[in-house]
Amino acid sequence: MTLSADFRNYAIGKLTDYCAQIARCVKLLSVEQVWSRSNERSNSVGNLLLHLRGNVSQWVLEGLGGRRYERDRPAEFAQREALPPDALMAALDQTIRDACAVIAALPDSRLGEAVTIQGYQTTVLAAVFHVVEHFAFHTGQIVWATKAMLNVDLSLYDAQGQRLDRRATGAP
Repeated sequence: MTLSADFRNYAIGKLTDYCAQIARCVKLLSVEQVWSRSNERSNSVGNLLLHLRGNVSQWVLEGLGGRRYERDRPAEFAQREALPPDALMAALDQTIRDACAVIAALPDSRLGEAVTIQGYQTTVLAAVFHVVEHFAFHTGQIVWATKAMLNVDLSLYDAQGQRLDRRATGAP
């Protein structure tokens, strides 16, 4: 396998894992908890679901895959009416599946290609890296919020840092 293929596969694996972690949290939360905020400067889990879908759609589906997407980024954070968590999670899951298909289909030759997304001049490789990094950041926020609200252990690792699912290949 090439370094480019390793990169694409790792990015796909991480996006898939993070989406599963988010789904695990959303299933534990009530509608009220999904939309609760600790203060007006904080986002609810629901807002983060909308935001992640918007980010991945803009950066990967449109920016790399050419699929037209009209994003209203401020609306992702302004949403206050409780939308159904199951529908939000289904939309995010579909977006991640579509994004993974775009990433998997990227030829090696495109990874160094210059692109402009959301006003940023970057490369295809950096855009994929940005999306994975951004998704990881907000996944951590959702996991933290779920732990804070429910006092539950959501760890994927044992005390020695080994994955509880016993997956031994690749990075944790």
